[in-house]
Amino acid sequence: MKSVGIDAVEIWTGKLKLDLAETFAPEMDDDPGKYTKGLGLYESSFPDTYEDIVTMGANACKRLMERKDLDPEDVGRIDVATESSFDNSKPISTYIAGCLEQTFDGDFHHANKGERKFACVAGTQAVDDAYNWIRADRNRGRAAIVVATDTALYARGDPGEATQGAGAVAMLVDEDPSLVSLSDAQGYGSADETDFLKPNQQFPSVDGKRSVQVYLARMREAVEDYESVAGPIHPEEFEYVPFHTPFPGMVRKAALLAYRHVTRDTEIEEELATEIGTQPRRGEFDDEAAFRDAVRDYTDELKETDQYRAWYDETIDPTLDIARHVGNWYTGSVHVARVAALKRALDDGDDAVGRRLLLASYGSGAQAEVHHETIQPGWEAEIEGLNIDEQIEARYDLAFEEYERVHEAHDHSKDRDYKEFTAPSNEFVFDGWGRMGERKYRYVE
Repeated sequence: MKSVGIDAVEIWTGKLKLDLAETFAPEMDDDPGKYTKGLGLYESSFPDTYEDIVTMGANACKRLMERKDLDPEDVGRIDVATESSFDNSKPISTYIAGCLEQTFDGDFHHANKGERKFACVAGTQAVDDAYNWIRADRNRGRAAIVVATDTALYARGDPGEATQGAGAVAMLVDEDPSLVSLSDAQGYGSADETDFLKPNQQFPSVDGKRSVQVYLARMREAVEDYESVAGPIHPEEFEYVPFHTPFPGMVRKAALLAYRHVTRDTEIEEELATEIGTQPRRGEFDDEAAFRDAVRDYTDELKETDQYRAWYDETIDPTLDIARHVGNWYTGSVHVARVAALKRALDDGDDAVGRRLLLASYGSGAQAEVHHETIQPGWEAEIEGLNIDEQIEARYDLAFEEYERVHEAHDHSKDRDYKEFTAPSNEFVFDGWGRMGERKYRYVE
């Protein structure tokens, strides 16, 4: 059976930065710890006035194709996952292909193009589509490019405003991958939910508390569904567990519940029993309320144990290294978490070949997907090729008044004629409007 997975990845972050503790918190009259400790966020990335989901996606793709020495003829499929699309008919992948054709010889007329939508899980769904396309031998020897690109903006004053972010992740899906191979085993948790949606509007409507509950519920279902085909999960099986990360504080909640689940009926639960007892079982209680109270108490105690803290520090915390500084990228979020984990492994000098990741994706509305990936020989070179640290460091630091202008500049209901904050160089930029109201793009040397 052929090995199929992610051969390479590139990341492009918006060129502007909002410091949540130093710039945003004082204007909101908030304690900086609300963001740095509560949400787990220090900074957010924003697109400059000449950037959008097309430019960020196209720039990530260009870097990916150049680094892998690819021509358009080598690519048979371009799929874009986004929940920031500005067209209900023409997919963003066509715009991105058009950009790339300005700088590469040849064209993508032969390539299948599409756009995936299911909130943040769409990025993983698009990778699944590419995987299935290759496994079905419909690719004719060509690779697929999957782009997850979003500008995650909330209305001013919305509770989600501090979790904003913008960036793109481009992934090359191919046979015999150099980064990670994908598993056949998948698990899903899906239900008709109204926790976060955009009914013909740019800024989302969010029920914050409900969204957290739905996220955790669908993740639990996806884990249980995954175990039904792959067998019980043991925490020591996986080097890292990248979660969808709207903000790191959400992952802290999900990771604790996941650890409680995967340690049940294991030697870890037995070791913990002398300290906090065994996990409550429903049959031990006369009513549901008492059972839930006992589970809550056990979980609170579990969080403080050395075993859990060590597992979290080794398995979860590395996946959050980038998210803390860029915010939520919607469809790209879990794929940023994967890169962050592998960057930490590289920095630590870990021999990670053959180790596995358990990827936990989520999209509001709502669906979670869980699958595992195996780290491949060649992963180190792929991660070394990234320059995301340099991009993060080079961002322009916005004053609050400038942030307000940037937010207006990317509000679709307002005029986009705003002065840029940085000078574009060797990248695609937004270049005004065409005769039918379409967006135009050009490459700046």
